[in-house]
Amino acid sequence: QVQLVESGGGLVQPGGSLRLSCAASGSLFSIYAMGWYRQAPGKQRELVAAISSGGITNYADSVKGRFTISRDNAKNTVYLQMNSLKSEDTAVYYCNQGRGGTTRTLPSNSWGQGTQVTVSS
Repeated sequence: QVQLVESGGGLVQPGGSLRLSCAASGSLFSIYAMGWYRQAPGKQRELVAAISSGGITNYADSVKGRFTISRDNAKNTVYLQMNSLKSEDTAVYYCNQGRGGTTRTLPSNSWGQGTQVTVSS
């Protein structure tokens, strides 16, 4: 079972930026799709952004143009750059490793512990 460790969350003012990181264990990181999900209080967990093993990305409509997902296979790490943050982006953010290389294989049962992002003035 892969181990996923998220970091980079925190408190930020509306309009600000944060970059989340998710480090994965194991030597096969590059062949799997990765995704970022979030869960706000009282809401279901939702997909925010995903990236395939080949670098193809897709985003939730609510974050298009503001968030960017990327991966560094040499570091076994996936990132989520979040710009122009809004109060509605407040949530716990989780990363997930897919069951294969395409984003259709997300989510799997491999979740990190999550990192809290709070957007507030």
